Amino acid sequence: MGVRLLGAVVAIGAAAGVLTTPPQAVAAPQSLQWGPCPKVHSTSSAVQCATVVVPRDYAKPNGPTINVTVSRIPARDPAHKIGVLVGNPGGPGGDALGLFSWAPPPAPVRDRFDLVAVQPRGLWSATPIRCAKFNADNDIEALMNYGAINRQRCERQSPGYPSTITTENTARDIEMVRRALGVNKLSLYGLSYGTTLMATYATLYPQHTDRLVLDSAVDPTGVWNRVGNDQTPGYKARVNAMMTWIAQHDNIYHLGKTPLAVYRKWSALVEKQAGVPPSLAAPPAQVGDVPPGLKAVSQQYIAGVNLTADVRARWENFVATMLTGKEQSDSSLLVGTRQLAPDRNYWPIVALRLANKLPRRKAVKPTQEEIAAAEASSNMHNIIMCNENQYPAQPSQIPAALFSNLVVSDVFDAPGLFWGAGIACAGTTPIVRPVATRNRGLAVQPLLINSLGDPQTPYRGAMTLRAQMGAHLITVGGGDHGQLARGNRPLDAAIAQYLITGHTSVTSTPQAPITTPLTRLPGPTSASRSERVGYGW
Repeated sequence: MGVRLLGAVVAIGAAAGVLTTPPQAVAAPQSLQWGPCPKVHSTSSAVQCATVVVPRDYAKPNGPTINVTVSRIPARDPAHKIGVLVGNPGGPGGDALGLFSWAPPPAPVRDRFDLVAVQPRGLWSATPIRCAKFNADNDIEALMNYGAINRQRCERQSPGYPSTITTENTARDIEMVRRALGVNKLSLYGLSYGTTLMATYATLYPQHTDRLVLDSAVDPTGVWNRVGNDQTPGYKARVNAMMTWIAQHDNIYHLGKTPLAVYRKWSALVEKQAGVPPSLAAPPAQVGDVPPGLKAVSQQYIAGVNLTADVRARWENFVATMLTGKEQSDSSLLVGTRQLAPDRNYWPIVALRLANKLPRRKAVKPTQEEIAAAEASSNMHNIIMCNENQYPAQPSQIPAALFSNLVVSDVFDAPGLFWGAGIACAGTTPIVRPVATRNRGLAVQPLLINSLGDPQTPYRGAMTLRAQMGAHLITVGGGDHGQLARGNRPLDAAIAQYLITGHTSVTSTPQAPITTPLTRLPGPTSASRSERVGYGW
């Protein structure tokens, strides 16, 4: 395929829709043999792993089986253990086995719960889905049949498997793990798309659900085509917030005292890297941006600059792209800015890069296992989303999708339009109707946590899942995505209180502090958070 489709692989967490036919009975519980976890998952030394055999298709319990890996960190105070907490980091396609290594719950929770993660089917260490190379005779065929080509190439390599990769089946895998663990109830923690998965489990198995924490929940009504477009405005706003933060720390980074001044340096470096300027509009101008000779008409200047900012950025990028044939997405700074925008702990990295103060590190070549794991994640992501897609495509968005993906390589607009226009699943139809998540008599009221400005799981959409599940809401300030393990003491105390007692009266907390260094790279443990949250919602 000769074209670059920026929206082809975009991690978009979303929730699900309608109950499906219940499965047949499954085999008796298995015993778990715990041992070291595969190194590719980067788990801590405290983590143990085991394998559970589950039906590939729950409608055919006596048919083929698959192997699913489970990780566990035993409770630190086993004498006072009160339960098992099962977590998922999102995606679809996020590697779950190391979740509690890079996002440990508050200390009281680690003391009193076994921390368990079940690797979603289709991923590495959970019978990874294998797919042939993407191949189309021409770019038009690829665009008009993108979803069909994806499904066919995976079916060729993994016959009968792609159609079983669904949120519901993954939830049923968790139920098989519960039985193997020999416990009556599970407490659940889901981040981003993980809220979909855990709400699905709670809907299917309310009698086996204890506490349910929904962290940064996604809108169940947008599955899947709409979710990316819902994210786009928030990502752009988040970059503006990042520029504002960098300007507020001009004493450290010396990149400008206003967001617009920072943006101009950022834009210049993007253009230096890619050969064309970015099409992202600049932040609003302030009085400090007015040239000395125009102070008398400062308000008119500011109004004019702000009114034309978006049009000018897009036009300048388009002209440069047409003249040079180069693409803005070739800028590592531009791509990295979008990736790291949701997490303030990584804003200092963007600032250091922009200030040319990052130490040069030798590139580490990924292992073959790491490459294979990444391919499985990408394949599983695309398959599950097209298997479950319920939101109607918007063909009117096709021209914009083609322009943003194939002409100007807009890393902000392209992913959402790629899905919104229906290109991502073109040539396919959904094979399942997702479970209609709801509170079916849960013994403990669920807890939902969402930040106001989260671009990946917008607050307004999260309120839909809150209503469906009847959840108690904690609103967090700021816009960070994923609230666990951020050093937010009031929130951590509320999470611990909820998981241990089953309730909390806390309804709001400020945003977490930035815990990474402002003047140097963070260590490898903290550095892993954005890599995982950014791609694994």
